[in-house]
Amino acid sequence: MRALIQRVTHASVTIEGKITGEIGKGLVVLLGVTNTDSAAQAAMLAEKIVNLRIFSDAAGKFNLSALDVGAELLAISQFTLYADCRRGRRPGFTDAAPPDISEPLYEKFVQLLQETGLKVATGIFGANMLVSIYNDGPVTIMLDSDEKR
Repeated sequence: MRALIQRVTHASVTIEGKITGEIGKGLVVLLGVTNTDSAAQAAMLAEKIVNLRIFSDAAGKFNLSALDVGAELLAISQFTLYADCRRGRRPGFTDAAPPDISEPLYEKFVQLLQETGLKVATGIFGANMLVSIYNDGPVTIMLDSDEKR
């Protein structure tokens, strides 16, 4: 499982002209699922993300987590995080899990984030989404559950 995390001042997701998810200060999490992922990877990434110290304290140092600052979270499914661009000019997506595997794991990930008590907004799985991100810093971090195994 891969998560691309962006610290934001504001973010929203729009589908067919309607805002379906919106947050203020917090984190946008783009989540990709591969064929070998399970609920264990979803739990590991959710725990890591809400505890990752990427918010500044009074001294300007990254010492505070999403839980510490009461951040809001916007979780969006993103199969393109598993794009394979090694050959040719068109990315391949065979490493991305099909919807019957990835959708339940995405929903589990969202549930685990919600259980932390933080506000969690989402897009709609599989929809064509327009994501508006006001990246703060900018701070962008990639996490990969394979690197934690």
